[in-house]
Amino acid sequence: MLDRTIQPAIRNLERFEIQRPECIVMPNGIPVYILDAGSTDVVRIDVVMGGGRWHQSQPLQALFTNRMLREGSASYTGAAIAEQLDYYGAWLDLSSAPMNTYVTLYSLNKYLPQTLPLLASIVTEPVFPEKELALVVENNIQSFLNNCSKVGFLAHRALVKAVYGALHPCGKIVQEEDYRKITPDVLRAFYNKYYSSENCVVYISGRVTDAGLQQLEKAMGERTFGHEFQKPGLPVFNPSPSTDKRVFVEHTTAMQSAVRMGMLWPDRNHPDFLKLRVLLTLFGGYFGSRLMSNIREDKGYAYNISASILSYPDTGLMVISADTANEYVEDLISEVYREMDCLRQTDVSEQELDMVKNYMLGDFCRSYESAFSLADAWILLHEAGLPQDYYIASLDAIRSITPAEMRRLSEEYFDSTKLKETVVGRKIS
Repeated sequence: MLDRTIQPAIRNLERFEIQRPECIVMPNGIPVYILDAGSTDVVRIDVVMGGGRWHQSQPLQALFTNRMLREGSASYTGAAIAEQLDYYGAWLDLSSAPMNTYVTLYSLNKYLPQTLPLLASIVTEPVFPEKELALVVENNIQSFLNNCSKVGFLAHRALVKAVYGALHPCGKIVQEEDYRKITPDVLRAFYNKYYSSENCVVYISGRVTDAGLQQLEKAMGERTFGHEFQKPGLPVFNPSPSTDKRVFVEHTTAMQSAVRMGMLWPDRNHPDFLKLRVLLTLFGGYFGSRLMSNIREDKGYAYNISASILSYPDTGLMVISADTANEYVEDLISEVYREMDCLRQTDVSEQELDMVKNYMLGDFCRSYESAFSLADAWILLHEAGLPQDYYIASLDAIRSITPAEMRRLSEEYFDSTKLKETVVGRKIS
């Protein structure tokens, strides 16, 4: 019998290997990365197309081009697509990012002969029907207007504009009129330019079978598509931060204020990035962080506060997020600066650093335990152009960082003069 009064022994993570995908190339030149790691008879197929928000000629163009793929193709109406997916228990997810767009299908293996032709039609022959587009745009406008009543949404918009400037893709704030400018011709122009078998990569993960690969090749690998394709480059956008330290947006009915603080941060390719993740975790990245211990547990200014990194091509954004009562805004911001100064001036104890390391190592293992999370990991490397040993390097950075390095990083990167503050809420006189 297991004696539950005895604590299990704590063991260090001695070795870690992340499964690498196998790669094949279909007859039309599309690479397929295979992660056969499933325990159930389900597969996920990710069609990754180069060309995202960084390449669009007007706001929302990449997003709506991707979103409208499911609303009708040359072979299926939007209603038929929805009905087929529902009938075969499949799920279609559409998303876009700065450099890529994604079409993701979840399907049982036994129904791949039915779902893969549907996926291929969606990707290779969309029609962007005008009536359906008008309905999708109107629904998105209503969602946008609803978000504009939320203090957190407004605070984040104000922060990215303050940090990046209005001309940078991150700081270019979408307005209601931008939705009105989306037409079928605008979407076809983006589709024709970037959706092509020459600009496409496929990931298949889960319980991958030979039969499934054959069906994938039959559906998407025999014919080329996208004959107007232009290979996307990497546009260069330089941030132009605002000279204002703080941006305040009054929201007269707000019960709480949203506080967002942020500044430019090294991107994933920077040599300090991986160890900076440890610093940010200790500072505000988990429940036992400095910010949570001080501002939630000790002062009671906020229910939750966090520090995180948003990564973009060639740059990153460090964001501190909290919602607090209107009267505690100034006190909360002061405590954030105090915690930053503390890390700059005093070494972190070995005990506290070990706790953070153990948390991050455990989270690291949990993040790559399923076939689909493995696919996410390799897709991230693909999009960011990172080396294949990136995750091993990440593990080594967590293990090897010292209190002295934490202080050195704090002194170099926690520059309070560069930190922008945005507050949305009711003004307290």
